[in-house]
Amino acid sequence: MLELQRTISKPVSISGIGLHTGTECTMTFKPAPENYGIRFIRVDLNGKPEIPANADNVVDISRGTTLGIGEAKVHTVEHVLAAIVGLQIDNIIIELDGIEPPIGDGSAVPYVEALKEAEFTQQNEPKDYLVIDETVIYHEEANQIDIVALPLDSYRVTVMVDYQNPALGSQHTGLFDLEKEFASEFAPARTFCFLSEIEELASQGLIKGGDINNAVVIVDKKATEAELKNIQKTLGVKETLTIGDNGILNNKDLRFRNEPVRHKLLDLVGDLALIGAPIKAQILAARPGHRANVEFAKQIRKLYQQKKLVKKYQTVKKEGVVFDINAIQRILPHRYPFLMIDKIIELELDKRVVGVKSVTVNEPFFQGHFPGQPIMPGVLIIEAMAQTSGILILNSLPDFKEKLVYFMQINNAKFRKPVVPGDQLFLEIVLVSKKTKIFLMKGKAMVNDKVVAEADFMAGVVDRDAPVES
Repeated sequence: MLELQRTISKPVSISGIGLHTGTECTMTFKPAPENYGIRFIRVDLNGKPEIPANADNVVDISRGTTLGIGEAKVHTVEHVLAAIVGLQIDNIIIELDGIEPPIGDGSAVPYVEALKEAEFTQQNEPKDYLVIDETVIYHEEANQIDIVALPLDSYRVTVMVDYQNPALGSQHTGLFDLEKEFASEFAPARTFCFLSEIEELASQGLIKGGDINNAVVIVDKKATEAELKNIQKTLGVKETLTIGDNGILNNKDLRFRNEPVRHKLLDLVGDLALIGAPIKAQILAARPGHRANVEFAKQIRKLYQQKKLVKKYQTVKKEGVVFDINAIQRILPHRYPFLMIDKIIELELDKRVVGVKSVTVNEPFFQGHFPGQPIMPGVLIIEAMAQTSGILILNSLPDFKEKLVYFMQINNAKFRKPVVPGDQLFLEIVLVSKKTKIFLMKGKAMVNDKVVAEADFMAGVVDRDAPVES
């Protein structure tokens, strides 16, 4: 795998209609600077809005992956993204004068050929690989979907599909070397659907640009001549439709014996580009689809964002510690004698955090609370939980250093046992919900696995230089 980032050397364009919207579009790939990433730009809209290709911007997964910010959307991005990932391109601008990339022949080949024509430029910055160092699992019981990422110092993808449909049967495939295999073995695999799905897809406003030359139609039911004519009319194709004897509408030849599952792998590679970084991992997927792919990408993206945050603030790696006291001081504005946490030992972004406060007799508040019988004030235990929660919402504020977190409500506070010198407080905070700049959290403090205090919090985020009203 490449060690340095890569972009293209010159602009290149392709034009055509979109698979689902049926609209005309010209798409232009352009070089981008280091650390730019992959971004779609709708040049036909006012302000030419940019849509970064990451899972946070997915707005629809109806038979394809749609990205959007506000009114700006780009449909069916997965084949384009697969070509970019397959060619190991890190930074690229994708300009469109329409809502959906041209579908071409239903594979990633048109994009691969265009990008190869644009040639590649090696950049000076190292690739920002996300190295999977622990197993990540996505499971969907209802549809028996499983996607797993395993530690590996390269990138491999294995996919199995089983639609319990005799027209397709069980298929599996694997990609083991992007550079050697992607362009020739997977990019040519075309999108597919079943004959029985066409009318339903059309009724949903999809496949307006679909025909038998940009999609493989698998015959999974008997159809009369009248039904075939109706499908022909639905698709708007001139070619007479026939039920062939090879299981494919009009006896179209497959490019690979297992072309459908190869296309599923292509889709998965494209959807995983939405992690926002190239990854080193072994990906195993059973019966994947766009919705599951995107959910898995979101899960991995959280891991990527967390690793970036830890790397940003924690300069010295320590086993069992996410953030030490030095990192905490880089994050929180609190200082002696009001910094109430010593380290963070667990962190799941936008979900949960665990902080630690070691209580010593040297705490300044023990001088007066109480002389001869030191007990940590309950309000300071609450403050320690509040400071820990500030770490939890760190990822929700890209300009965190310019913000302050004010607590708006503290509800259901309970103090169950006194905390005394020598105790070690474990402060666990769980994010309940968030809306823009308002966060609801539930916290508890424990000593020796026993809850000593708990409370619910509502916090608001304000600019650090905002005036304080009395």
